Amino acid sequence: MTARVALEIAVDSAAGARTALEAGADRVELCQALAATGGMTPSGATVDAVLAVAGDPERVAVLVRPRAGGFVYAREEVALVAADIAEVVRRGAGAVVVGALTRRGAVDRSALERWRTAAGEADLVFHRAIDTVAEPAALVDDLVACGVRRVLSSGGAARSIDGRAALAALVAAASGRLQIMAGGGVRVEDIAALRGLGVDAIHLSARTPSGDTAPSGPGGGGPGYDVTDGGIVRRAALALRSRA
Repeated sequence: MTARVALEIAVDSAAGARTALEAGADRVELCQALAATGGMTPSGATVDAVLAVAGDPERVAVLVRPRAGGFVYAREEVALVAADIAEVVRRGAGAVVVGALTRRGAVDRSALERWRTAAGEADLVFHRAIDTVAEPAALVDDLVACGVRRVLSSGGAARSIDGRAALAALVAAASGRLQIMAGGGVRVEDIAALRGLGVDAIHLSARTPSGDTAPSGPGGGGPGYDVTDGGIVRRAALALRSRA
């Protein structure tokens, strides 16, 4: 029997989490400032609200990222992430999503091992920092050694569908030792092909503009914001579960 492929939706609020889970998502990845920065650590209150909506800690992964920009961190940043991980896990999250590299593009094992300790029994997920290196599959052994449970990757491409060769190489290198999750620019029409690579999960944001045109005022940014689109999530779930 073919293993079930999970559907994960990136969200930034309890409302988004409810929409995603009710529309067929298996779990959510919670962050804040997704559109503006690619995702940052959410507030504790937001973590609590999403966990309450999900009703199951295994359905919630929380991004812990201290700033925008690259993934080479100073020791103070590593310590901050460790503290944030401990707090997120204390609140009940089933997984934390992190990523750290050395200046040479290798896994920062020292940071990951510290974060693994901070995470305790929660799953450790490595995010798309892996897509900044030339050969993502070359990092798999170090990720396994550091206790990483799953990896999010687009195969180094802007869109996962264009990174199929690298994603297939990740699946082969992992060989069941950790889960490979395809994510990055995923559209519903890409899902069948991505599933065919043997990945363990598909990740997308399913965002749409809120339609709010009220001005935000000086210093508040542009009008409107993104929300989770339940229709996109439902179509993604259908595409993932289809036998076609």
